[in-house]
Amino acid sequence: MSAITPAQASALALALPESVESDHHGRPSFRVNGKIFATLPDAAHMNVMLDEPGIRTAVQAHPEACAERWWGKRLAAVQVDLERGDPALLSELLADAWEDRAPARLARPAPDPSADR
Repeated sequence: MSAITPAQASALALALPESVESDHHGRPSFRVNGKIFATLPDAAHMNVMLDEPGIRTAVQAHPEACAERWWGKRLAAVQVDLERGDPALLSELLADAWEDRAPARLARPAPDPSADR
């Protein structure tokens, strides 16, 4: 397992279709369809906005690299430690968060025209 740099984390987020980087209170955020799916609060962490079951699953499966991130009383994200996480894990989490926020035309695969034959 090797450390992920903030630039690598950003590249993983921006590799998802129609993802853009935008300022969020002075820090980078990553959005699709105007909705935030991840932020880089500092050089050592990336917050990935999953649903509660996804957050809890990530933390249970990867306690060395993932932690719950609360905003007030709401469990809002999984915080990935970039020094302890690996690119495959971060990429998977980002894809899950992106899919929850992407418009249906992006999130669902196009129908296979050969399936009707």
